[in-house]
Amino acid sequence: MELIDRLKWRYAAKAMNGQKVSQEKVDRIIEAASLAPTSSGLQPFEIMVITNQEIKEKIREIGWKQSVITDCSHLLVFAAWDNYTAERINKVFDLTNEIRGFKNEGFENYRQMLLGLYPQRDPEVNFQHAARQAYISFSQAIAAAAFEEVDSTPIEGFDENALDEILGLRAKGLRSCVILPLGYRDAANDWLVNLAKVRKSKEELVTLID
Repeated sequence: MELIDRLKWRYAAKAMNGQKVSQEKVDRIIEAASLAPTSSGLQPFEIMVITNQEIKEKIREIGWKQSVITDCSHLLVFAAWDNYTAERINKVFDLTNEIRGFKNEGFENYRQMLLGLYPQRDPEVNFQHAARQAYISFSQAIAAAAFEEVDSTPIEGFDENALDEILGLRAKGLRSCVILPLGYRDAANDWLVNLAKVRKSKEELVTLID
């Protein structure tokens, strides 16, 4: 029940107080994001962790001037691969073989299947697929932050092209997807903090197919 209690506690903080989150907590949140499942285990994204205030100020300007971007402790930017390439796919499979210490015929056949499929697709199709994997990790980071009693604010409202330029993401073969400020709520200045959490009822949300 502890996780459920923490998820009920969390909300999308609209104001943060600038208090620093301990590195230990941030490390655990990042590790939880890293442990998220992804399609074929490719983890086709990277996470930029920003504490530089000047950079946060620049991002705030292209992020609808949302105060949490500059008042947070750590700003996480989830950036997906701009495309699936043979090099990227092989790197993941080679790492898996190295860590596990053996090669598996079925696994190698699966590698060849992906190599024959993904690199030939339209890059935009591949980016959108990679971005969905980044969102799985992003969601797990939100849950982990709540577990650590750290506030977070999911943000999609920003100029992706401008953010990519600020962080030099395109040169790395990455495109920004979503950002997540981590910090602590400024309850005195947050209009949302005391409002009831509203969610669909279980009956509206869930369809049981028995």
